[in-house]
Amino acid sequence: MTPLQEIISKFQELVAQVPEIFQPFIVMLAGAIPFVEGEVAALIGLLGGLNPVVAGVVAAAGNFISVLLVVLLTSRARTAVVTRNRVRVGATVGAAAPGGHPEAESAFEQTAPAKPLSKGRQRLNTWIVRFGVPGASILGPFAIPTQLTSAILVAGGTSRAWVLLWQAVAIVLWTTISTVSIWAALTYLVGA
Repeated sequence: MTPLQEIISKFQELVAQVPEIFQPFIVMLAGAIPFVEGEVAALIGLLGGLNPVVAGVVAAAGNFISVLLVVLLTSRARTAVVTRNRVRVGATVGAAAPGGHPEAESAFEQTAPAKPLSKGRQRLNTWIVRFGVPGASILGPFAIPTQLTSAILVAGGTSRAWVLLWQAVAIVLWTTISTVSIWAALTYLVGA
C-alpha cells in the first residue's frame, strides 16, 4: 500500500465513525465555506467514501446555498444604502450650506479615499468588463470565491436572479469537472 493509499484509508476510517446519514451534510457544510467551495468539498466526500454523484451534488448544493444567502444579504444591504443615500442627497439639494451658500455638498463628495483593490478583485473587475456577469461568474473562481464574486456583482447593481443563475451554472460546471477529475484520479491513478 502506497503512502497516499494509506492516508486515504485512514481518512475513510475516520469518516466511517460518522453515521452515514450525516456524511453528506458534512460535505454540504464544507461546500458552504469560501475557498473550499464545491470543488474541495467534493474531494472531501470522495476521499471519505461517498458515491461520486452524491459527493458532487451535496458539495454543489452547499456552495449554492451559501451563495444564495450572500446574494440575499448583499441585496438587502445595497437597497438600504441606496435608499439612505437618496434620502440624504435629497435632503441636501437646495438646502443652505453652513456658510449660507446655496451650493450644498453632497454626501458622495465627502467620502474617504478608497483602498487599493486586491489582485483578485482587479482580475474580477477586468472579467466583468470584458465578459459580463456570465464570464465573471464562470471565471471568478480562479480569482476569488463564488461568495465574494456574487456579493460584488449584486453590490454593483446586477439583478439577483441573473447573478444566482450564472453562479449556479458556474458552481455546477466547476464542481462537476472537479468531481469527475478527482474520481478518475482516485480510481485509475491511486486505485483507491
